Amino acid sequence: MVRLQIEIYIDNHPDLKNQQELLSSIPGIGDTTAATLLAFLSPLELFHSAKQVVAYAGLNPRIRQSGQWAGKTPIAKAGNALLRKALYLPAVVAKLHNPVIAEFCNRLLARGNRPMQVVVAAMRRLLHLAFGVLKSGQPFDPNFGLA
Repeated sequence: MVRLQIEIYIDNHPDLKNQQELLSSIPGIGDTTAATLLAFLSPLELFHSAKQVVAYAGLNPRIRQSGQWAGKTPIAKAGNALLRKALYLPAVVAKLHNPVIAEFCNRLLARGNRPMQVVVAAMRRLLHLAFGVLKSGQPFDPNFGLA
């Protein structure tokens, strides 16, 4: 019932409908994830960069070091847990179906990163792509960053 109301609300607002279509052009992001991103990132003008969006989601790295000792670098988790939760499965799907993220994840795995680190990096990359698509108003183009 609530999902239907969300769909009706987005369909009745041309700006939201356009933004949802832009987000859905990214392989890995479906209508439900697009609606979640629109809910958490609106108004987009509050964020000046993709780094701010990543920090809002709590997906930025938290450096742990003291002097010469350097520990593992977990994510901060200081941000929105619901947004992180909403991005997990889309990141797993994007690893398989999004050419930009698949190539990125394969590079990280070849470098020796753990699988969960790769998924978190894919979540972060998805947020960067979503921010870029919404800011530019252009649909996702997998060849844009490769040229």
